[in-house]
Amino acid sequence: MVVRIAQCTLDVEDLDVMVAFWSTALGYDVERGDDGSARLRPPGPPSATAPTVWLQGSGTAKRGKNRLHLDLVADADPQAEVRRLLSLGARHVDVGQTGAEQFTVLADPEGNEFCVLDRPPIR
Repeated sequence: MVVRIAQCTLDVEDLDVMVAFWSTALGYDVERGDDGSARLRPPGPPSATAPTVWLQGSGTAKRGKNRLHLDLVADADPQAEVRRLLSLGARHVDVGQTGAEQFTVLADPEGNEFCVLDRPPIR
């Protein structure tokens, strides 16, 4: 028996800002809770291959570098996707890249790092 990733949970300070960013970035539907949280769901029927994202209101700012981050892959041109994410409020982040990487490191509006891969990972 094995486990699989079903949901990614992110503590957020400003739920509205983060819902707007991540739902638009991922193209996910939003289901707001009455407890200061929101679940982002992939459109269409539930899928075992597309995890949901839970945005959990924490009321506190992020501190330090993420120990776990998302690696995203674009449907088409990765650099066009990076430009789109930047227009949504992401920003470039330097975590020690050399320039030879096959990914771009960004941070969401609250500073949570994530990468946009140049191509899907080898499975």
